[in-house]
Amino acid sequence: MKICVLPGDGIGPEIIAEAVRVLQALELGCEMEEGLLGGCAVDATGEPYPQATQALAQQADAVLLGAVGGPQWDSLPRAQRPERGLLGIRQQLGLFANLRPAILYPELANASSLKPEVVAGLDILIVRELTGDIYFGQPRGIEMRVLDGRQERFAFNTMHYSESEIRRIVRVAFEAARKRNRKLCSVDKMNVLETTQLWRDVATETAAEYPDVELSHMLVDNAAMQLVRKPLQFDVLVTGNLFGDILSDEAAMLTGSIGMLPSASLDANHKGLYEPCHGSAPDIAGRGLANPLATILSAAMMLRYTFAQESAALRIENAVRKVLAQGYRTADIHEPGMQKVGTRAMGDAVLAAL
Repeated sequence: MKICVLPGDGIGPEIIAEAVRVLQALELGCEMEEGLLGGCAVDATGEPYPQATQALAQQADAVLLGAVGGPQWDSLPRAQRPERGLLGIRQQLGLFANLRPAILYPELANASSLKPEVVAGLDILIVRELTGDIYFGQPRGIEMRVLDGRQERFAFNTMHYSESEIRRIVRVAFEAARKRNRKLCSVDKMNVLETTQLWRDVATETAAEYPDVELSHMLVDNAAMQLVRKPLQFDVLVTGNLFGDILSDEAAMLTGSIGMLPSASLDANHKGLYEPCHGSAPDIAGRGLANPLATILSAAMMLRYTFAQESAALRIENAVRKVLAQGYRTADIHEPGMQKVGTRAMGDAVLAAL
C-alpha cells in the first residue's frame, strides 16, 4: 500500500497531517512518502508539478492531496500556476472519474443553507468526468483579432467529448448507482450543445447494459435548481467536467460546510487521487483552525476504492460520525452549545473514536 502524500499549499499541510495520523493508527502497513505539488512546488522548483513528484505519483498506488493555490501565485504565467499542477497530475495519471459524495450528517442539519426538512437524509453522489470537456479542449487562447473593422481581444475555448470518453464515465456512474439506490440522473445541455446531445445519446445506449438501474436525464440549469428545491430526489448524478465542477460545489453547500466533503478521482484500474473538496483557505493557513474531516474522509475513500479495505474505511467514517455526535466542531461547522476545537484537537477526537 504505497501512498504518495502531497500536502500542498495553505491549510494543506495541517489537514494532511491529521489524515496521516489516522491512517497510521489503523496499522495497515501503509508506506507514505511526501512530495511537492502546487505553489510550494513552484517556489522550490519553478514548476507546479515537478519531475520528482511525477515519478512519486506514478510509482504509488494512490495519492493523498491536501490543497493547492493561493493569492501569492495568481500573477504567475498560467503554465506555472499551482492549479496547473493539479490538472497535470489528473491528466498524467488518467484520472477520468471524479466521485464527490454530498452527505448531510444529522448533527449538522442546522448548518445547511436549506431548511432541515428539505435536506434531512441527504446522500448524493456526483460522478464528474475529469479529463475532457472545455477544460482540456483545443484550440484555446486569447488573441487579437479584427472584428467589425476594429482590433480587439478575442478569447476562445473548445468543448468536445468522444463517444468512448462518455461511455466509460457513464459506466462508472451506473456501477455506483447499482451499489446504492439504483437511480442515475444524467445531466446535460442537449437542447443547445451538440457535445451534450452525444452525451445523452451515449448515456441512453449504455443504460441497456444496466436494466436494474433507472436512468433519467435533466438539463443542467434545471438540475442546478432542483438541487436546491428538492435535493432528496437525487441519488447518483453523472455529468461532464464543466457542469460537474459547478454542481458538485452547489451540492457541497447543502451539507453545511465544504469542509466536510471528500472526493476521489480514479483511473480505469482504481488507482486514485484523494482530496478534500475545499480549497487551500490561505486566510486561516497556519492557525490551526481548518476542518480536517474532509481530508480524513478522503483517506477513507482511498481505503475503499483503491485498497478494497472496506472495514477500515467504515472505521474512519463511523469515528467521524461519533465525533460529531459528541459535539466536537471546528469553526466552519460550529453552532451554540457545541465544543469548538481546532485542527489538531479534531484529529485527536477522531483517533480516540476509532
